[in-house]
Amino acid sequence: MYLNAGNEELLKKNIIGIFDLDTATVSKKTRDFLAAAEKAGSVTLLTYDLPRSFILTTENGEQKVYLSQYAAATLAGRAEDIY
Repeated sequence: MYLNAGNEELLKKNIIGIFDLDTATVSKKTRDFLAAAEKAGSVTLLTYDLPRSFILTTENGEQKVYLSQYAAATLAGRAEDIY
C-alpha cells in the first residue's frame, strides 16, 4: 500500500493501523507504546505542526510509527481511495 501521510512522505509499507492521537492516547497502554517506540528510535515526525494522528507500520519485521498532521479520518479515506 502507498499512502501520502504528509510532508510529501509516501509510505510504502505494511500499514497496521491509523490512529487519532486525541482518542488513542487516552489509554495508558497506547501512551506507553508510543513512549517505548520513541525511545527505540522508531518514531518519525512528518510535520512541524502539532500531530493529529499516527500510522503504525511494519517494515522488515520491525514496527515503525509515523506522526502526521492529517486527521486519522483523512488518512483512512486516502487509504480507501487506493482500493
